[in-house]
Amino acid sequence: MTRTDPVDEHRDTGDPAPVEREVPSDTPTGVDLEKVIAKRVRALRRSTGLSVGDMAVKVGISKAMLSKIENAQTSCSLNTLARLAAGLDVPVTSLFRGADTEREAVFVESGHGAVIVGRGTRIGHHYELLGALRGQHKRLEPVLVTLTNASEVFPLFQHAGTEMLYMLEGVMVYGHGESEYTLRPGDSLLLDGEGLHGPHELVRLPIRFLAITAYPDDSDS
Repeated sequence: MTRTDPVDEHRDTGDPAPVEREVPSDTPTGVDLEKVIAKRVRALRRSTGLSVGDMAVKVGISKAMLSKIENAQTSCSLNTLARLAAGLDVPVTSLFRGADTEREAVFVESGHGAVIVGRGTRIGHHYELLGALRGQHKRLEPVLVTLTNASEVFPLFQHAGTEMLYMLEGVMVYGHGESEYTLRPGDSLLLDGEGLHGPHELVRLPIRFLAITAYPDDSDS
């Protein structure tokens, strides 16, 4: 797992969860194939509960050879890979899983999300980005929104994609299109971002809610 800390930058895109969703990464550009195979074979063998010796017998190779494979001390022939896959009851391709790219994960400690600026910032809305991934996964954007005595109900938002709100604290009336919803802790609201939406009434402060936006593939947001 790669730990990536989001950069604390202030950006304004006008979206309800507004931020440029690109995260710098220290992910290595190359992955040693033997190490990938070694890690996969070892993990799959252990999941079966078999020892190195027992698995070697099942696969049809020597115990010494299997030990070398699991310690990335040798390169496997195609025939050996096929035997390993058959013995482990998995497709051959699963032995290479992770060789194409290091899978990214973002960990954000409580209170340490990147503070971002959006249309609501000017009227007391506080936005904290809870991490962002790159590539095809950057479409998902989680933001912690906090409203206080300094916050106003304007503005309304409209954007491509789908948004889910999950109330953590306080009470507010939230509008979407012509409808209004009273949200209390534990309540959630899933909505089409193309419809005008935003807080209509701040009933009990402070208010905190999680806003997760899933943007479409062709979105410029």
